[in-house]
Amino acid sequence: FIVFLFFSRLIFGTLYPAYYSYKAVKSKDIKEYVKWMMYWIIFALFTTAETFTDIFLCWFPFYYELKIAFVAWLLSPYTKGSSLLYRKFVHPTLSSKEKEIDDCLIQAKDRSYDALVHFGKRGLNVAATAAVMAASKGQGALSERLRSFSMQDLSTIRGDSSSTVPPSVTVRTSSKQSHPKPSRSASEGTGSSGK
Repeated sequence: FIVFLFFSRLIFGTLYPAYYSYKAVKSKDIKEYVKWMMYWIIFALFTTAETFTDIFLCWFPFYYELKIAFVAWLLSPYTKGSSLLYRKFVHPTLSSKEKEIDDCLIQAKDRSYDALVHFGKRGLNVAATAAVMAASKGQGALSERLRSFSMQDLSTIRGDSSSTVPPSVTVRTSSKQSHPKPSRSASEGTGSSGK
């Protein structure tokens, strides 16, 4: 039942007014446009209040049904609920508090911009540190992995090519060590097998 009420509110409280708001904008009918703008202001206030009333009043009998009835009252062209609420309560209140609200919004905007810059810098520093750490760890892991591959490859080359390369040939691992060079006949034999 609550799902039905939820979808009813979604359809009649949001989608239906959205479609008629679209038609008002498309037709450029000022009277309809103002009517739907008043509805959306009241609906925004209702949705904000509903966030808190859902927590404290959901136990109240017929609470959800009353919310649906309220939305229908707001939409009805006979009761003109949204227009009535806007003209009697919302417009006078906002008109008297408009300067204070604008000042608060400007301060909040400035503070949020400063906070965004501050957290953005911190986030970039954390990301850069993480990237450097990952690169340094990754480079060590990569070099170890490559070293293990190269040592493994060299050992398999030694095992596979023992018949073509004489045992006196060793792989040079350091430039400081000197190893005997293969004899001329051994290198010729290797070169001829490759042709």
